[in-house]
Amino acid sequence: MTIPDEDKFQGRIHGERPEPKDPENLWWRLLHMILIAIMINLAQTILAVVTVVQFIIMAVSKSQPNERLADFGTDLGIWIAKAARFQTAASNVKPWPWTDLD
Repeated sequence: MTIPDEDKFQGRIHGERPEPKDPENLWWRLLHMILIAIMINLAQTILAVVTVVQFIIMAVSKSQPNERLADFGTDLGIWIAKAARFQTAASNVKPWPWTDLD
């Protein structure tokens, strides 16, 4: 039995992650939020480059996408979602590099 892609994504975004037991100092959280905001901007730039490269590959190979680039885009999107959850305080779990990259 295969798991639908949407369920896989939801599991990776909202899956079990132990929430920190003690609340983080607010100033440390601010520092982490600033660092993650910079990382999100870098991730958006990488996403734009990957998008252009994938389009070129598809144009050359008769609309066949590169699977590795597609998987990388999925992983990047999930990381951005986890980072956004931390930024908006929907989660106290910091994204990679503070936790494992799923």
